[in-house]
Amino acid sequence: MLSGLRGGYAAADDIVKGADLRVAPGEIVALIGPNGAGKSTLLKLVAGLLKPGDGSVRFKDREIAGLGAPEISRLGLSFVPQERNVFGTMTVAENLEMGGYLDGAHARQRRTELYQRFPMLADKRRAAARTLSGGQRQILAMAIALMNAPDLLLLDEPTAGLSPRAAEELFGTILALNRSGVAILMVEQNALEALAVSARAYVLVQGRPEREGRAADLASDPTVRDLFLGGEATPMVGGSPLPR
Repeated sequence: MLSGLRGGYAAADDIVKGADLRVAPGEIVALIGPNGAGKSTLLKLVAGLLKPGDGSVRFKDREIAGLGAPEISRLGLSFVPQERNVFGTMTVAENLEMGGYLDGAHARQRRTELYQRFPMLADKRRAAARTLSGGQRQILAMAIALMNAPDLLLLDEPTAGLSPRAAEELFGTILALNRSGVAILMVEQNALEALAVSARAYVLVQGRPEREGRAADLASDPTVRDLFLGGEATPMVGGSPLPR
């Protein structure tokens, strides 16, 4: 998917410094690493929110590096940012309408399907997004992205600011989405939990993947565990291991 990807917020200041990374169809891949490693920047480069300085981004056998975000989204790749990912003054229904603007012909059907998948959104369809809890807002943000029926979903820190219980529930939602056929590339500071739900993972350090492999192997790797996982060996949430 990615080969030699470089880029950042200024032409002379690459934050991502030659990243190679792949996500197979139907796979969850976690991207972990220290703050400032370039994880969120990498997602923005892939999603077309930033223009790469060099390298290749291929999606569905097509080169998409340098394309704009709307064109990339039309191809079936959706991005959920960490912040400002819902329209707070709009209702839940209006937020979903905004998510469906690229493919208005199917928007109503997809909104109905999302109400069935997430009954909470149906119950609160007339409520302003700003009145939702943190976990509910994250579900709405993902639902907005799903209005485009993506094959690949990019998630930037989906559990940031959530309580442990809300984070656990959201990881369950992410697993359910994946089981429905959506591939996911996820940046997440809750590294243990992210590894617990992922098939593979990359450790990004100073803009480059330093390690990659099966998520379970990285979770048990002493060096990775000591540097990024707080020395813990078993991903636990709510007193029990997360489901894989």
